[in-house]
Amino acid sequence: MSAMSANAYPARLEVDYPERLDRITTLLRLILLIPVVLLLSLMNYVGNNVVVIPTVVLILIRRKYPRWWFDFNLEYTRFMGRVNAYGALLTDQYPSLEDEQSVHIEVDYPDTANLNRFLPLIKWLLALPHYIVLALLMVLSLLAEIISWVAILATEKYPRPLFNFVLGVQRYSLRVNAYAFLLVTDRYPPFSLSA
Repeated sequence: MSAMSANAYPARLEVDYPERLDRITTLLRLILLIPVVLLLSLMNYVGNNVVVIPTVVLILIRRKYPRWWFDFNLEYTRFMGRVNAYGALLTDQYPSLEDEQSVHIEVDYPDTANLNRFLPLIKWLLALPHYIVLALLMVLSLLAEIISWVAILATEKYPRPLFNFVLGVQRYSLRVNAYAFLLVTDRYPPFSLSA
């Protein structure tokens, strides 16, 4: 991944554009997703109940974000990004728990001295406009994925404009997640699909 500018948002996502996608795995994608979605659901339960709530409490009371909790959140976010990219047909690489693959997610470790200690209590509420926009974008993204699914079955290629749109929606979602739930920044996420 290229070096990021100083003004880059603290959560970034890139997916390598595939020159050719497999028709068989594209056709069977929903079935192939079942095992990793079950694993992701289990990890989501643990992540939300064991890591997020204590992080809020630690930032609130001690102004600390333990590195190992951040590392867990980062790796969970990377795995979730790989599953989302695979489900959105952006890659043929089956989501791995360990390897970066063609999905590149970077989240900056927060400087808790510069984080507002009380903001984690209301960030989820402040992000409400983003949830509304994301809901609309997710519907449009699903339509783009369905069109792309047909295109991939016919041509083995993901139409580049649709690829960029679906990737942009996933980038935007990552930034909102980094702000409201990963709690790595107080910088309000931009309403943007660009990198």
